[in-house]
Amino acid sequence: MVRTQIQLNKKQMERLKEYAAHKGVSLAEIIRRSVDLFFKIENEREEKDKLYLKARETAGKYDSRITDLAKNHDRYLQENFK
Repeated sequence: MVRTQIQLNKKQMERLKEYAAHKGVSLAEIIRRSVDLFFKIENEREEKDKLYLKARETAGKYDSRITDLAKNHDRYLQENFK
């Protein structure tokens, strides 16, 4: 473990202490879990952003020659999954 110092406002400290007491773990453990959760959420957000970018790059790239695809896409999907 690496020791570090952080500054929190009074409300943040109170809420963290209450939560740690409620869970029966140390304040440091709650902060470690919070940091892990932060990076998990950020990683998921980055992966989601990559998927959206890939979808945007693909949209409109291919021509199906179906002129009413936007209007009837559900029907076409249903027909192709039968």
